[in-house]
Amino acid sequence: MTALSFDDDGVDVVYEGIEFRLERSLVEQAIDRPYPQVTDHEVLQIVDPNPSLSGEPRRIGDII
Repeated sequence: MTALSFDDDGVDVVYEGIEFRLERSLVEQAIDRPYPQVTDHEVLQIVDPNPSLSGEPRRIGDII
C-alpha cells in the first residue's frame, strides 16, 4: 500500500514501508503542470509502477 500526504511544499510518501518526500518542484517537472493542478492519481503513478487507482482523482489544490 502507498500512502500520500500533501502539503504546500510537496508530498510525503510511504511506499512499501519506505518513507520519502517528493518536493513540489519535482512533481511539477514530472507532470509538467503547476503543483495545485496535479492530481493524487498522477502522483501515485510517479511512485508506484502498478498503482491501484480507486475513486475520482483529486487535484492537490483541492486537497490542501
